[in-house]
Amino acid sequence: MASTCDPRKLRDIALITNPTAGKGRGQRARGLALARLRDAGIRVRDLVGRDADESLDQAHAAAADGVDAVVVAGGDGMVHLALQALAGTGVPLGIVPAGTGNDTARLLDLPRKDPLAALERILAGRTRSIDLARSGATYYATVLCAGFDAACAERANRMTWPKGQMRYNLATVAELRTFRPLPYVLDLDGKSLRTDAMLVAVGNGPSFGGGLRIAEGAQIDDGLLDVVVIKPISKLELVRTYPKLFKGTHTEHPQYERHRVRTVTIAAPGVVTYADGERFGPLPLTVECAPGALTVLG
Repeated sequence: MASTCDPRKLRDIALITNPTAGKGRGQRARGLALARLRDAGIRVRDLVGRDADESLDQAHAAAADGVDAVVVAGGDGMVHLALQALAGTGVPLGIVPAGTGNDTARLLDLPRKDPLAALERILAGRTRSIDLARSGATYYATVLCAGFDAACAERANRMTWPKGQMRYNLATVAELRTFRPLPYVLDLDGKSLRTDAMLVAVGNGPSFGGGLRIAEGAQIDDGLLDVVVIKPISKLELVRTYPKLFKGTHTEHPQYERHRVRTVTIAAPGVVTYADGERFGPLPLTVECAPGALTVLG
């Protein structure tokens, strides 16, 4: 369950940056963070990995070395990386949003377009614990996509133009031409469900893809996952329904189902899942809620 703690004194912070995030916003956020944190009298370990593996090693090493917090300047990909090092350690995570989607920052109600405002939230030192979702030893914070949404993400990641939300929108239009409903087998806290569906999504939080609220109503402090099933609908109806995802009003559609569980196992042929916008792994897989697994600043 989420909890708010007394503000803690921050003396030693590891700052891990993806300088390429958000068309260079990551690099600009890094510069602002270094200046503001050092101005506050904090020792800052300025860490920029050559690749994701090195950044993950840096995050693990910083946590093991007893830093007061790990702060990431970047998007959901950098946050996802930090989760793998910090989950279950009690070392707080601070986020200076600098990506395209920033769904984790949205989940935590952090300033997404003002790095200095995000830094002030970090400097206040207030912490809380939130749930994560876990499959094996890998964690995610927002939504796991396992169907049409994952196919769109896969296509968008192969595209080099345009950037941002428009790339995902174009990938969605392109995927519509060939996508067909898939046969799923779900185990929902021991209850079996077989159904054809356009997609299955497992939300720890409500949104993915820069604010698409597929798992509307999901909470980060209830010890539960929200499993959303969109049963077969026509391509025209999918196009009509898509804009409703930004407001979460798709929940009124008759082909929408929501199940709240502690653990879900998903199987379907040929599906590669995405979580926190990152390639997560092929089905079948089991996802469980990890209550209070992460401490966050802000």
